Amino acid sequence: MAWSIAATTYRLIAMLFGMALTTSFAAAEGTTKGSDYVRVVTDQMHQLEVVKVDPHTFRVQRSAIGQIGFNEDASTIVLAPFSGRVIRLIAKVGDRVRRGDALLEIDSPEQVTPQNEFIAAQAARNKARSQLDLAQIVEKRVRDLYEGKAAPFKELQQAEAQLAAAESDMRSTDTAFEAVRIRLRILGRTDAEIATLEQQGVLSRVTRITAPIDGTIISRKVGPGQYVRADSGEALYTIADLSTMWLKAQIFEQDIAFVRIGQEIEARVAAAPNRIFKARISAISSASDLTTRRVMVRSEIGNPDGALKSDMYASFRIETEAAAPTPAVPTVAVIREGDVATVWVESEPMLFKRRVVGIGIQQDGLTQIRSGLALGELVVARGAIFVDNEWRQ
Repeated sequence: MAWSIAATTYRLIAMLFGMALTTSFAAAEGTTKGSDYVRVVTDQMHQLEVVKVDPHTFRVQRSAIGQIGFNEDASTIVLAPFSGRVIRLIAKVGDRVRRGDALLEIDSPEQVTPQNEFIAAQAARNKARSQLDLAQIVEKRVRDLYEGKAAPFKELQQAEAQLAAAESDMRSTDTAFEAVRIRLRILGRTDAEIATLEQQGVLSRVTRITAPIDGTIISRKVGPGQYVRADSGEALYTIADLSTMWLKAQIFEQDIAFVRIGQEIEARVAAAPNRIFKARISAISSASDLTTRRVMVRSEIGNPDGALKSDMYASFRIETEAAAPTPAVPTVAVIREGDVATVWVESEPMLFKRRVVGIGIQQDGLTQIRSGLALGELVVARGAIFVDNEWRQ
């Protein structure tokens, strides 16, 4: 039994030794190399991909961080136009509203005085209209008598003066009536409510506060039963149009000289890692943050599907120079060792020479070649690591 195990072990060792000799012999008969070149055999060429150095337009970009924000040009706060107590909340956070939609109802004694003034102005206007109608009738009768030589000219002059005074009173009362109407609108009364007040003359202390713009309610800072004051300056609601958002990038001070209005900006957010949001710079801040030493650069972008949310962290790339075509090779063709970058150039079929190159931007799977290669030369792309390892062995 022991002899059988020993024989088996000997045969296995002999087989491995034979395989090693065969591999060594194959290597001796295959790849050859020198100080800066490698020559491969036909079978090894199947592992390699040789490509031509072509021009490619690289975009020169600066990186930045920042955040997403509401479009402040399309958002607003809702303040209390008068003091009173909240008796009903109608709109909630997240609701989409249109201009004129009711947000809440407030019971306020301050609503009584302007409504009473409206009724008084309406009565004064009606009285002025009656006096104007009477003055017009009198003036016409006296004029007819005067033209028929049945009345003196003095009476016609008096009738004309009374008509002019009535017309002036009518204009004054019309102006006063319209001013009170405008005040009611400012205080939150709708045209329908004002028309009802004009027709029925019934006072009401309850007023609805309506949305001033179309948008989505993003915050509410008022509760039922709460007393609100017109002079507090505290927002009851905040409404924003979420169809557009602001991209706010923070740019290092040393990079701001390369940034201009109109340049393209690309943003990525963690919530949509495979999506790139593109916009153009619309504003550059005139001040630098004292703590971070960065300058805020703002862009506006459409957000029709609501993917962008306010205060999302975002990474940005800003195109800072006009793009120009330069020589490029696939990134897999470049062998990097420390600060040195090399490629393997095909000088003749199956013969590759090592060449040091100057590289630039890496973009879209390509590497920019600043020096060391000319357009049209052939380099190893897939398999460059294999050629380099053969050369180093």
